[in-house]
Amino acid sequence: MAKMLNGEQEVSRRDDEEVERISELYEKRPEAFEKWLRERAPPDAIHKIHAIVTKSPKSPRKGGSVSSDLFQQWLALSPVRRSRTTQNQRAIGSRKHLENLNESELFMELIRDVANELDIDVLCHKILVNVGLLTQADRGSLFLARNTPAGRILVAKLFDVTQDTALEEAMRQAHEEPIVIPFGVGIAGIVAETKEIINIKDAYKDKRFNGEIDLRTGYKTNLILSMPICNYEGDVIGVAEIINKINEEADEFSEKDVEVFRRYLTFCGIGIQNAQLFEISVQEYQRNQILLNLARNIFAEQSNLECLVTKIMQEARELLKCQRCAVFLLDLDCGEANHLERILEKPSQSIQTFSRRQSKVINVEDILEQQKSPIRFTTLFELGAENHVSTVSRPTMEDLQNSTLALIAQMVASTNQILNIEDVREWLKDKTSLFKDDEADNIHTILCMPIVNGAKDVIGVAQLINKNTESSFSELDVSILEAFAIFCGLGIHNTQMYESACKLMAKQKVALECLSYHATASQEQTLKLAQDSIQSAEQYSLYSFKFIDFDLSDDDTCRATVRMFLQCNLVQQFNIPYEVLCRWILSVRKNYRPVKYHNWRHALNVAQTMFAMMKTGKMERFMHDLEILGLLVACLCHDLDHRGTNNAFQTKTESPLAILYSTSTMEHHHFDQCVMILNSEGNNIFQALSPEDYRRVMKTVEAAILSTDLAMYFKKRKSFLDLIESGEFDWQGEEKKELLCGMMMTACDVSAIAKPWEVQHKVAKLVADEFFDQGDLEKLQLNTQPIAMMDRERKDELPKMQVGFIDVICMPLYRVLSETFPWMRPLYEGTMDNRQHWQDLAEKVEMGLTWIDHDTIDKPIEEFAACTEEIKDIEFTVTTLNCVHNEETSPSHERHRRFNSLRKSNVLSRAVRNRLSKSLYCSNSSKKDPIDDTSDTAEDTTPPTKETSKKASGERSKGHKKHSHRCLLL
Repeated sequence: MAKMLNGEQEVSRRDDEEVERISELYEKRPEAFEKWLRERAPPDAIHKIHAIVTKSPKSPRKGGSVSSDLFQQWLALSPVRRSRTTQNQRAIGSRKHLENLNESELFMELIRDVANELDIDVLCHKILVNVGLLTQADRGSLFLARNTPAGRILVAKLFDVTQDTALEEAMRQAHEEPIVIPFGVGIAGIVAETKEIINIKDAYKDKRFNGEIDLRTGYKTNLILSMPICNYEGDVIGVAEIINKINEEADEFSEKDVEVFRRYLTFCGIGIQNAQLFEISVQEYQRNQILLNLARNIFAEQSNLECLVTKIMQEARELLKCQRCAVFLLDLDCGEANHLERILEKPSQSIQTFSRRQSKVINVEDILEQQKSPIRFTTLFELGAENHVSTVSRPTMEDLQNSTLALIAQMVASTNQILNIEDVREWLKDKTSLFKDDEADNIHTILCMPIVNGAKDVIGVAQLINKNTESSFSELDVSILEAFAIFCGLGIHNTQMYESACKLMAKQKVALECLSYHATASQEQTLKLAQDSIQSAEQYSLYSFKFIDFDLSDDDTCRATVRMFLQCNLVQQFNIPYEVLCRWILSVRKNYRPVKYHNWRHALNVAQTMFAMMKTGKMERFMHDLEILGLLVACLCHDLDHRGTNNAFQTKTESPLAILYSTSTMEHHHFDQCVMILNSEGNNIFQALSPEDYRRVMKTVEAAILSTDLAMYFKKRKSFLDLIESGEFDWQGEEKKELLCGMMMTACDVSAIAKPWEVQHKVAKLVADEFFDQGDLEKLQLNTQPIAMMDRERKDELPKMQVGFIDVICMPLYRVLSETFPWMRPLYEGTMDNRQHWQDLAEKVEMGLTWIDHDTIDKPIEEFAACTEEIKDIEFTVTTLNCVHNEETSPSHERHRRFNSLRKSNVLSRAVRNRLSKSLYCSNSSKKDPIDDTSDTAEDTTPPTKETSKKASGERSKGHKKHSHRCLLL
């Protein structure tokens, strides 16, 4: 045990000796020890030293860190009064404790005292008090460096602070008597510029000393020790000065005082820089909060421009601490149509940055020059001091010309430059007559900045006048106002857009009222149609898939449409007032433009095909009455207000319709026109429906009209074919019903391809003419080469393109429809016949034997009949070949063999297929297979079409030879 105790005592003695040697080394070479700590000390050693220092029992308080709680505490308190009195009293009260510390302990304690202080004012005060304790100086001053456009300066943060001076008193004195010293001027300025220590033993014998302050205060300065404060990069961030020793007998600051002062300021430089960074972060946080509050106000106030600008000016005055502010707004033609067009324009990709100009590079002559081409400000908002209310005025051109502030704003708006006038009096010089007497006396500094909108167009100018501190606007103020102006520009622009939109909506309502009056049918037309006798569906051939409208007058087309609604029992089923139905049909006809193909007669043909599908094709058994009503309405309205151009043309020309609808442009417009007519007075054929039925039928109408876009057809066709391939026969699901209706709408829309050859050929010419007109527009307006089907110079390729259209779009759809729903087989057969005709024409075009090489596609047949004998010979030869070709390629038994099942594949068993066919397509009185007899499909189940079908069959047989003779010419 004794040996162990002796061993421990020996170790303790050696440790004490090593500590003494390290202490002696530190006292002899403190610089080397500090350099070792900074450059070579291991991180573990530094961490241990820090832990020992922070846990020292002699420390009056534990070291802290900048936590979020501390940050929020700083934000919650005022920037000047945040418990500084308490801190100052605590520091003064701890001096008795400091008197008992040795020199090293005192030095470390004073370093800890400033290490975690983040208030720059409190920190500077502590530094001066602590330096006084360390050097026994009577008083001290601390200057901080600032960057200005004119150069770097020193600003007195605290001046003549003694150990007993309270912080509030020192701050008040610094604010009341601000001291600014340029670098290189005076003792402090020379120290800041040269980074050298100046130790003066007799101030009045030194030429660099300025005794004016002694004369004003009555205090005599003898000794001065001035030293630079640098950051970790070695840049001067301030200067500290101590004056006179407390011991009046001392005749100088000793070398030890200089060394202690230098060492302490080394740590203080880091503390000051941290405090400055923290102060900047707090300021930025507060500014961000103000900007966020401004953004909330901007988006909360959208309806009143005056209230919005007033809030903006109040926020600006609070943010930048200025006395007055004004906002000049330009005339933006609010409420005019061209303003809406500018709103809809694509924003420019280039980003404009403001150029900043100071008053020293702007001459008054620049302002006077602006008078030659003045900018018109329509509204002026002004806000004075806090007890003043904002004013709004409409200045005249004379008012603007007589106001120098307005002239400055005009120059800023025209040049798109920020103007910062630091001293108005100095800037005006001998041009003081420009300002009125009251303006010249009350205006000292001006900061003027343009306000731009999202398109980088100048919409106004913000003008700030006089900082509260009577100093000029700094670069930081300019940066803040620039960010502020962005929010202002967005807010003003949004409010102006809102006002414009309100005016435009009012104009739109007036226009819609006028359009609804002119676009709806007149009372006379409505009464006439309501009183007309409506012929039967058989007389209009509505049951036939080979319906022809060429012989119908315009009035007959409307009567035929009424008959379709009557025949489907829709008028009685949904209580549609007969006069309302007549007016609606006439209004729909009136809203079709007189284009060559997509006109009212095309809509009639599409609706008739849908009617024939329901009745002759027996599709009505898959549909509810409400869906039949919706589909007929959709067919009649599916091309309302068609302009003769397709969706691609609307997109290429960036038309208003393309801006409104990015996809299915024309189809969305057709539906909107349909809704507009239904909402017009006396045109709502759905007025008796319940809300739920109204929602369902409008959904059906919208989906059906949008499905006429071929892009939608290609998108959904695969899903439809997959259902057919899987043997689907239950079409009552919502998605499957919508898919089926979409395919039926496409089949009706292109059903002209299945009409008799004479009709198909004539309709194809109408379509081609409309396409050629669009191609001409593309050449003229877009200066581009149109595609082949729209290029008039390539009209000879029309037969070949028709064959491609049939193969890609028509045949796949009609084939699957006819195989799934056999009573729609005439559509497929008619398409097959017409394909053969187009194929024959395409082959003859390659041989050069047709009329297509003539100048116009609309050349009448009679002109060719009167041609030379040579052309007649060509006609005779081609006709003979064509007749033989038709007889060889279209045998009836071949067609029967191609439609011998309900499905393309044998997915269903024979028993299921037979039972399904009988239940869906066969009447109770008929026992024969509906597919076996294709010569008169409508006669067995639809008696009204028997006579019409036989008549059409007879005419077709009678005119077969004549048709064969003319097919090649056409």
